[in-house]
Amino acid sequence: MNKLQLTDAVAQSTGMTKKDASAAVSAVLDAIVDALASGDDVKITGFGGFEVKTREARTGRNPRTGEPVEIPASKYVSFSAGSVLKDKVN
Repeated sequence: MNKLQLTDAVAQSTGMTKKDASAAVSAVLDAIVDALASGDDVKITGFGGFEVKTREARTGRNPRTGEPVEIPASKYVSFSAGSVLKDKVN
């Protein structure tokens, strides 16, 4: 499902216009992105949680030459599914 399909599903289930549903979906996604960017965790009861984690710097290898390459530290977003979501999927 992509964002357009999600917008259509929200519009259909709530009776909103597609324009209003698109604005609502965008607002929710923007709020999640803003919270994660500021370092906050996002927990949605019954769905799951998003958390920003840090990957330490490490030494990797160039696959072509085999030379060591320094990989800098980075941040990434982790998602863990809630129990209601897990139960629905299984």
